[in-house]
Formats: sequence, structure tokens, C-alpha cells
Amino acid sequence: MVAALAAFAAQAAVIYKWTDADGVVHYSDQAVPGAEKIYTTNSTAGTVRSSAPRAAATAQKPDAVVYSQLMITSPKSEETFFGDNAVSVQLDMVPSLQFNQTIIWHLNGQELQGQINQTSFVLPRLDRNTYTLAATVTDQTSGESQTSNLVTFYVRQPSALSPQHKN
Repeated sequence: MVAALAAFAAQAAVIYKWTDADGVVHYSDQAVPGAEKIYTTNSTAGTVRSSAPRAAATAQKPDAVVYSQLMITSPKSEETFFGDNAVSVQLDMVPSLQFNQTIIWHLNGQELQGQINQTSFVLPRLDRNTYTLAATVTDQTSGESQTSNLVTFYVRQPSALSPQHKN
């Protein structure tokens, strides 16, 4: 009988289970105030696994940059502008920009000065060229960022002989 109890004691372990203020279930071999005591009786007593998902793996960080929509809607991809036409820029974002986040615009890979945190603005007369435009939203607290779609557009300068120059 004593041998049977000794064998049982060798295989049994006490595990403590508790739920924290965020609703995350924890297991430990150390007692915590308010924890439920669980007795295990198998050879894998030291490897108790919770069927509840781990909060760190499944929960979004509160400071994470997560936009369900972050898209440049103007100019349109592959759009062509002529002459002195200004290029209107529009960024649609859901949800709206948060107080600790910034928008940085890039035109042909170079940061645009003076357009920080603007969701719409006008690019003045641009030289004839192919341009790419993107916006990056960065959370200043976490350092995480999310980038919009990359839009390619064209600026052409019509010739003096073009029918567009009739006066």
C-alpha cells in the first residue's frame, strides 16, 4: 500500500490555474493568491497545456498600426496629367489617423516635405516624368508602420503643335 502511494506521489503534481485581469488563463507550479489548485496524475504533469489561445499571440497590441483601408484614391494608378495641371492627392484610411501616428508621403522614393499628416493635398506643377507615390503611417509609440498602395502616374508636357494649345 505504501509503495502504491509512493508511486502515485512520484507521478502526481500540483499545478495552479488563475485568470488575470485581461482574461488570460495562466498555469504555474507556484501558488498565486486566488489560484485554483489542480492535481495531475500522469507522466506529463510538468507540461500542462491550456486550450485557451495565448493572449500575446492572438491579441493585437493597442499601439499597432492596423488600417482596414489605407489606399491612395487620387491620383489613380496609371493616370496621365498634361502640362501645368496640378495633381490632386487623396488618401482614404479607416480608421482615421490617431494622435500618436504620422503620415509620411514619398514621391519617387523621396520624402515629401510639408505634407506630413495630410490625407489630401495638391502637388504643384510637376516636370514631365513617371512618378510613384506612397504613404506610410507610423505609430510613434511602437514604431510599427503600414504603407499604402503604390500608385504610378505620368506627367506629360504637350508639344506646341498639339491641338490642346489652340487659343
